[in-house]
Amino acid sequence: MKPLEEYLVVDFSQFLSGPSASLRLADMGARVIKIERLGVGDICRTLYTSNVIMNGESSVFHAINRNKESFEVNLKDEQDCQMVRELLAKADVMIHNFRPGVMERLGFDYESVQEINPEIIYAELSGYGAEVDGKGKPGQDLLLQSVTGLTWLSGNADSGPVAMGLSIVDMLAGSHLAQGILACLFRKITSKVGALVQVSMIESAYDFQFETITTFMNEGEILPERTAKNNANAYLGAPYGIYKTDGGYIALAMGSIPVLADLLGCEELKKYTDPAEAFDKRDEIKPILADHLLTGTTEKWLAILEPADIWCADVLTWKQLMEHEGFKALNMIQEVKMNDGYQYQTTRCPIRIDGELLTSAKGSPKLGQDNGQIIRQFINVKSSIHE
Repeated sequence: MKPLEEYLVVDFSQFLSGPSASLRLADMGARVIKIERLGVGDICRTLYTSNVIMNGESSVFHAINRNKESFEVNLKDEQDCQMVRELLAKADVMIHNFRPGVMERLGFDYESVQEINPEIIYAELSGYGAEVDGKGKPGQDLLLQSVTGLTWLSGNADSGPVAMGLSIVDMLAGSHLAQGILACLFRKITSKVGALVQVSMIESAYDFQFETITTFMNEGEILPERTAKNNANAYLGAPYGIYKTDGGYIALAMGSIPVLADLLGCEELKKYTDPAEAFDKRDEIKPILADHLLTGTTEKWLAILEPADIWCADVLTWKQLMEHEGFKALNMIQEVKMNDGYQYQTTRCPIRIDGELLTSAKGSPKLGQDNGQIIRQFINVKSSIHE
């Protein structure tokens, strides 16, 4: 039995941040019902971030909404709103990520929902939070990366701001929301009280930088300087970075420059004997190291460095990753199936409990596919939607 199997989650959220939180709850056994707009559904269904369309809808939607149900309603219709209220009366958790004011207009703000169900965990995810003037601003991942300083940590010194290649702020905020929900569910076991859990993407992005911001605040507010070449962390010295080799790439983490010089047979590096030079002269050291590593293959360098306990790794493409024995051993890919028989492969939950993987063969829902079952099980009023 999965730990959250007795819990019901009603999820109004769209796109990536909120659905990533409910996905994790679903992975741990919760029953997640998506509240979706009549005729449209979660906008992520048609958010085509690539040319990959799966069973008529966005690959992103399928990735983030597996193991969930869809309840298609018209929130401007009083009958449908009453159905949602009846569902909320039986729910343990409600999630939304609408802009400020939307849930108030719909009648599903915290105070209104608490009147329906005083013990519910009401989880709210926003772009900027209540204290920041983000009215009218979209809580979009790239924009939040940009306004929180994240883009000045990646790339080389002359690269300008560089965004991360994933919607990292969305996923961080979703993870933080799930953590808050789980904490309040634990409290509810003994206290029988509900809670308001609030997470903003901007605060999640700030928290993500706890290490670098702490350094900045306690170092006289000196801005981090990325290295001119092979930068991987603005606050770390050479050799820290990714380097091109003959036919591939190699990642080098922390390490002694003199030791590296001896192991690699790089005479030019041997003059850097002072440990402080690894940081102070990293813009001299990294180009020397980069040129030397080009003279051999990744396999050659790994065969030398790994036995010497130098922290290093191959740099894999996704195709190489899928063929890697370590990846295969973890069973990170699962196959799921939609109600219409469509099957697709996606990742599984990374958490193990009591040694067991948390997997489910249930794919993402078609819009409104679960209306009939949900109405029969939870609702006492007649639907204005064809079941």
